[in-house]
Amino acid sequence: MVETFENGEALADAVASAILERLSAGLAARGHASLVATGGRSPGGVYDRLARTPLDWAHVAVTLSDERQVDADSPNSNARGLRERLFVGEAAAARFLPLTDYAEPALRQLMPFDAVMLGMGEDGHVASLIPGSPVMAQANGPALVAESPQGFGAPPVPRISLTFAALLQSRAIFLLIAGEAKRQVIEGAATGPDLPVRTVLNQDRVPLRVFWAPSFEG
Repeated sequence: MVETFENGEALADAVASAILERLSAGLAARGHASLVATGGRSPGGVYDRLARTPLDWAHVAVTLSDERQVDADSPNSNARGLRERLFVGEAAAARFLPLTDYAEPALRQLMPFDAVMLGMGEDGHVASLIPGSPVMAQANGPALVAESPQGFGAPPVPRISLTFAALLQSRAIFLLIAGEAKRQVIEGAATGPDLPVRTVLNQDRVPLRVFWAPSFEG
């Protein structure tokens, strides 16, 4: 299940290529495409590669799997990471739809997403679906977005997240992990504790690829 890469550079090359393939297919089939991006350290190299790749970015909509409800210029803002790494160069023409601005009808207009990127914490969380958080009570329900209060995750700030109902409304999911600890979580998730990532791994409705490298550094 886990695709192994020598280093972060090789992983980023592979993920960027896979995402571009899905976006290109969407553009060819429907004239538009959508990408669910993710925050944290995992996607930086991928965004660098996407940003400089020619594509009909003006017809690509980008949203986030989750967002920390902080100031837009905060280093903890996932949207800031996109502005600094993705929305430059060729990809500056893409349309960004901040997760915090969404009503569910607007979100549904992007579904099914052409590509969903996810990272994972060592506690098995994906997006901001964090074990022990009140958001988990909504995570498996019909709602597309759920909010969690301050005190969960790192940093412990209020968050908004796509639920499993939204994440699984997609044509492909790409899960990026690095380090031995996270690989062990993935390899034990199918039969181990009921962690959030288990829902993504055990479903059979959306093609899933798991990319692993020793670290996200080159």
